[in-house]
Amino acid sequence: MSPRHVIAFDPDTVPAREILTDDPAVVDTPFRAESWRHFTHAEKGALAGIWQAGPHLERVDCDYDEMCHLLEGEVRLTDAEGHARIFGPGDSFIVARGFKGTWENLSHVRKVYFILT
Repeated sequence: MSPRHVIAFDPDTVPAREILTDDPAVVDTPFRAESWRHFTHAEKGALAGIWQAGPHLERVDCDYDEMCHLLEGEVRLTDAEGHARIFGPGDSFIVARGFKGTWENLSHVRKVYFILT
């Protein structure tokens, strides 16, 4: 058992949520993701957990801040002006509110996330 106010990201402690993204305004090809939400603080608009999905390309218009740490796989983020960057295992980055562009899983991706809405 963890100390009080310490939350371990143990996938066995919370059920996985399966998420289907199939809105043609967002994706060309539907995809399924799994998410384990380990922390929620509604008053602060905070969410944290682990997320994973296979290869896909998603159009995004972020109205939140998200810190990501990749555990597995590679993603390519491309902004509306065409500037792109690839991140891989061990990389940490923030997708800040206002980002418009694409998020592309180049392979199966597993990440730790922390979102502020």
